[in-house]
Amino acid sequence: MTAVRVPVDIVPRAPAWRSLFWLIPLVALWIVLIYWQPIIPTSGVPTTAHQLTAHALIAVGLWLGLESTDLTPGERRTTWLAVMIPDTLWFAVVWSAAINGAFRTDASPLPMLPLAIFVPVMIGAPLLLLSKRVGRVLDAMPASWLVALQLYRIFGSWALAAWLHGLLPGVFALPAGIGDVLTGVLAVPMAIAVASGAEQGRKAAIAWNVFGLADFAVAITLGMITSPGPFQLIVPAVPSIGAGAYPDVLTPAFVVPGSILLHVLSLRQLMRRRAG
Repeated sequence: MTAVRVPVDIVPRAPAWRSLFWLIPLVALWIVLIYWQPIIPTSGVPTTAHQLTAHALIAVGLWLGLESTDLTPGERRTTWLAVMIPDTLWFAVVWSAAINGAFRTDASPLPMLPLAIFVPVMIGAPLLLLSKRVGRVLDAMPASWLVALQLYRIFGSWALAAWLHGLLPGVFALPAGIGDVLTGVLAVPMAIAVASGAEQGRKAAIAWNVFGLADFAVAITLGMITSPGPFQLIVPAVPSIGAGAYPDVLTPAFVVPGSILLHVLSLRQLMRRRAG
């Protein structure tokens, strides 16, 4: 078997990886806790709490980024509201729909969950990528912010705990849960590497973003083919994520599209740094 050599210039230096010495034990403790007390993830509190926290950090980070630009105060307020109002409304709509069972497979003839995943990305990505103001904010904002923000992906470990309890099929839970945890755990060393200003840190963060997007591609595909509906190819012994039950459905309906947009913005920011 031939080993694949990883180019040295895309591997962050040792200090960035030292964060894993405390981060990995904390993640392991969290997984043990939610396995021992399954009421924690099934309550929906962790998902709601970490998304509200991420939402607040995005709001503050966006404003700080806007303050670093040469936009007028009025333009800053308009830009901030143009981003935060739709994001807030989307979270409220998805949370309400999930609570009321709108994403259950028998609730509508339309594939509501796939629509909830893809529509925000299809609308939001072009608008954000083509916006000159957003580009100016990304140029003014430290590139490490968007990377570190996705530390919340470690909460994807709920899928692993659910699998251990026999509540999710392994064919979905294992690749989706492990991919999410790895993305979240690596967010901190990647952010540290980017903050160092070294070219290898920027390249490593680009690779991390690609991995995070690939994780979603795998998870979305497996979720669709293992869940009841027109795309189902595998019928697992237990219901998959696409069954639409609250609070699990909050992850694909809100966390996934939001995280995809964060990856897209981070990639744009990192690529602009090279171009500049």
